[in-house]
Amino acid sequence: MSGLRVLVAGTGFAGKGHAQAFRAAGAEIVGMVGRTDHVVRDVSAELSIPCAGTDWPAALAALKPDVVSIATPGGAHYEQIKEAIAAGCHVFCDKPMTTDGASATALHELAQAKGVKTAYAASFQYTPSVQHAKRLIATGAIGEPTEIESISHFNLERGIPFGWSHRAEEGGGRLNNNFTHSLAIAQTLIEGDILQIAGDVRDDLGRAPKVEGVHDFTKRRAFIPENLDDPALEWGESNVEWSYTVMARLRSPLARKPVSVLFKHGGLVPRFHDDHIAIYGTKGAIFLTGHYGAGTLYWHDGSSWIETPTPDDIAQSVPAGLGETEQCWHVLTAIFVRDIDGQDVPAYPTFAQGALYQRLIDHIRASGNWTDVNGGCA
Repeated sequence: MSGLRVLVAGTGFAGKGHAQAFRAAGAEIVGMVGRTDHVVRDVSAELSIPCAGTDWPAALAALKPDVVSIATPGGAHYEQIKEAIAAGCHVFCDKPMTTDGASATALHELAQAKGVKTAYAASFQYTPSVQHAKRLIATGAIGEPTEIESISHFNLERGIPFGWSHRAEEGGGRLNNNFTHSLAIAQTLIEGDILQIAGDVRDDLGRAPKVEGVHDFTKRRAFIPENLDDPALEWGESNVEWSYTVMARLRSPLARKPVSVLFKHGGLVPRFHDDHIAIYGTKGAIFLTGHYGAGTLYWHDGSSWIETPTPDDIAQSVPAGLGETEQCWHVLTAIFVRDIDGQDVPAYPTFAQGALYQRLIDHIRASGNWTDVNGGCA
């Protein structure tokens, strides 16, 4: 046991997953806080967490945790994290870090001033296939990396009930909840720093039906109304992007020139070929199936594509019997706990990265990179 005491904010899929991940890392889960009294008490009882409540400041004061785990929607993060930092807690926060760059940067600076450690869960970089690709690239399997493409189409149902994912002020949008992972993966693959970025976004949803009873984000499809034309339905308005196109240039120690990156995501449109992440180089390429590259790895040696299995040591670096999201939380929480305990650990995403990502998302949403051809561009 690490001896660390952890207080969890959030009772949904992420709250449960964070609690189980910290427990697996040897920490003690001393309490859970949620919005609804009966829900937080039911979830805490299910997970054998001794204390449950709805008052975050009171829980911080009473339980005096060493670490807080923030698993609420992004719109709730700022005050919860600010109060936790003031109490001297280390902070593990799921993405998005907050709803905008200014508030995320303020929290990063507060954490630095207080001397607490932070972790930011843009965590799909820890899937075995991504780590395998990273190793191959580092050993020169594709020569110098030149280009990355990250392509995904989710075909989400337009009738998914209205909630936090539809509103910017609550941490919604595909940039906050998809691009954060994809950008972290691209940086991980080539050990890259972001030099330049530009993008465009589109809200092609517009509205969503309001439905009572949705609690667990992963079960929201079960609440889609049977008749979306029912005149009695009440609708909520979306104000965030459901599709984006982003271009970036990353500096990599593995390449003499900046690496070009394309991120293309359509939240509401169907895929035809596999979602994938592809990394091209001067001597070969790597193709990872899946929207976060968590599927099969193919290596092109300059002449043909070769399906390449994950080495045993990498495959065994994640716990068996869990979904990809939970596996990645387990890896990151284990690193975070070891770091707090004073052990040597590899670099991991912190609030520095989370704050940068929120500032980049602000910039991309502004979509201020267009040239008006009708304005006289030759």
